[in-house]
Amino acid sequence: MLLEVHDVTKRYGPQKALDGVSVSVPKGQVVGLLGPNGAGKSTLMKSILGYLPTDGGTIAFDGTEVRDGGDAMRRRMGYLPEHNPLYPEMYVREFLDFIAGLHGIKSKAARDAKVEETIKRVGLSPEAHKPISALSKGYKQRVGLAQAILHDPELLILDEPTSGLDPLQLKEIRNLIKSFGESRTVILSTHILQEVEAMCDRVVIIKQGRIVEDAPLGDLIARGGLEQAFDALAG
Repeated sequence: MLLEVHDVTKRYGPQKALDGVSVSVPKGQVVGLLGPNGAGKSTLMKSILGYLPTDGGTIAFDGTEVRDGGDAMRRRMGYLPEHNPLYPEMYVREFLDFIAGLHGIKSKAARDAKVEETIKRVGLSPEAHKPISALSKGYKQRVGLAQAILHDPELLILDEPTSGLDPLQLKEIRNLIKSFGESRTVILSTHILQEVEAMCDRVVIIKQGRIVEDAPLGDLIARGGLEQAFDALAG
């Protein structure tokens, strides 16, 4: 298994954001975390990345506990948070060149090649000459996705990755995420049922910090359980 989460608990004061969460994720799988706002999806993602210390349990990436992996481990992960952290005064290519440098791509020629490859990959070419502040919300989301995949991470974690996209962009980004999951591992969060159906191999449904369902997407659909489980989240 690429990722092993075992009995993880996280508290914010008296509230348990994660309550004994356990999940294993192999290589080459797109996993959808489905749940309402406040269910614990973002907390789980940040804990996997090592950004949030947990109060109990263990998280291991490729056999090493995340808390012991340091920067070398985090370089093998890519992350798009729900609130896209961009520098609006920078131009698209300038920003991605900066990100490439942070990932240790020292040669300018190598950075330029990687930036151009990533721009094409996420469909940013028509807007790549602009400052980020001039982009639509959908294209800003593409820039965020570009910075997350630029270094070809083994694990890609996406928090609400299709937020703000128009129907055409939505289809393109869904296809991009699915193609990335053919050779890499992707964990994405959403509260939209259609997003899971369009992109994921597996569904992990989380409610009030607990996993209430974990199954292959096809199995859930075959037994009519996806809609029922989704409906139960509101209950």
